[in-house]
Amino acid sequence: MWTDHERRRGSLGTVRAAVIAGIALLASAAPVLAMQAEQPTAAQSTANGEQIFRFDTFGDEQLWTDVLQMNQVIETSVDPITALAVGLKVDADVLPPGILETADLADPATTVALLKLNAVVGVQATVDADNHIARLGITCALCHSTVDDSDSTISGIGHRRDGWPNGDLDPGRIIALSPAIADDKKAIYNSWGPGKYDPRFNIDGLSTPLVLPPAYGLAKVDNETFTAEGPISYWNAYVAVTQMGGHGNFSDPRLGIDISQTPDLVTSKLPALRDYQLSLSTPPPPEGSFERKSALRGRAVFNRNCVSCHIGGDGTDNNNGGKLHQPEETGMDGAYAARTTTKAYRTTPLRGLWQHAPYFHDGSAATLADVVVHYDQVRNLQLSEQERHDLVEYLKTL
Repeated sequence: MWTDHERRRGSLGTVRAAVIAGIALLASAAPVLAMQAEQPTAAQSTANGEQIFRFDTFGDEQLWTDVLQMNQVIETSVDPITALAVGLKVDADVLPPGILETADLADPATTVALLKLNAVVGVQATVDADNHIARLGITCALCHSTVDDSDSTISGIGHRRDGWPNGDLDPGRIIALSPAIADDKKAIYNSWGPGKYDPRFNIDGLSTPLVLPPAYGLAKVDNETFTAEGPISYWNAYVAVTQMGGHGNFSDPRLGIDISQTPDLVTSKLPALRDYQLSLSTPPPPEGSFERKSALRGRAVFNRNCVSCHIGGDGTDNNNGGKLHQPEETGMDGAYAARTTTKAYRTTPLRGLWQHAPYFHDGSAATLADVVVHYDQVRNLQLSEQERHDLVEYLKTL
C-alpha cells in the first residue's frame, strides 16, 4: 500500500511523464504541422490570387521601365485626360474625397499622384520623394478589369469590376507611345484599336488582333484560349512571361518558346491566380435589358440549333475530349488560328454576352444580332425574323 506522500509523488510522476511524452509528440509532429500551416485554405488562396491579379507585376518592370521607358512617357506626357482616353481606369475606392474636384486633369503630375495612390487599375508604379516614377509595371487587371463609372461624372472612374474585359483599353496605342518602338511597328500597334490585342505579334511579327476576353465564368472551362492551346494557368504563364514581360519561366516546344529566368516570379503564383479567376462569376444581365417572353422563345430556338456545340446551353464542346472546329466550319477568319499550334478554334463558352461586345475572336460581329445572322447564313438555319429576334433576346440572358 502507498502512503499519501508516495501516492502524490506517483501522480506527479505520471503527469510529468505525460507532459514529456506530449512534448515529444508535438516535436515529432512539428514538421507536419508546419507543412500544414504552409498550405493555404481555398479562401486564402483565392484572396492571395486577388492580390496577384490586381497588383502583381511578376517583375515586368524589366520591360515597361527598362526597355519601353513608359515611366518617363507617363510622367512627362500622359495626363489623366489622355490616360482615360486610351482606356485606363481609376479605382474610386482609393481616392481621397473630393480630389477630382480640385485636381488638374490636364497635368501629367496628376497622373503621377494617382499612381502614387495606387489608383490606376492594372498599373503599378514606384514614385520617389521627388514625385518621379522610378519603376513602372502592369498587372492582369490592366486588360481584364474595368470600373462601373458609379462614383464620378467622368467616365473611367469607379469601383473595380474584376474579370470584366476592358473594352475601352487601347493596348496598342499605349505601347506605341514608347520611344523604343520603331515607327513601322508603331503603325501596327496603333491599328489594333480599343479592346483588342495581338498576343503573338512580338513572337511571329504577324498581326491579327483578338478581342480582350472576359476572365470571369471560367470555373467550367477546360481551356481558356480561343484556340484551346492550354488551360487557364498555361495562358496566365504565357501572358505573364511573353507579353507582360514578367520575370519567370515559360516553355512550349510547339511554339519554339523556352524562357527561363531566375528568380522565377511567376510559376509559384499561378495556382492562387487561377483560384481567384475561377471564383469570378458571370455578371447577371441588368434588369430590363432583355424581353422575357421573347427570351423564352429564343431558348427553344437555341436548343434546336446551338446546343450541339454550346453544350449545356452556355458551355463548349471543347470540354468533351478537346473538340475543335476548323475556321471554314463556322465561317471564321482563319488567319489567327493559322498562327497557333492547333490551327483551329474551340467553341467559345457563352457568358456575360450582354457585357462584352464585339463578338467572335476578332470582334468581327459588332452585335448579338450580327452573331445570329452570321450563323443563320453559315449553317443555313433558315430562321425567321422573329426567331432571330428571340434568339438574340435569349443570348442576352447568358
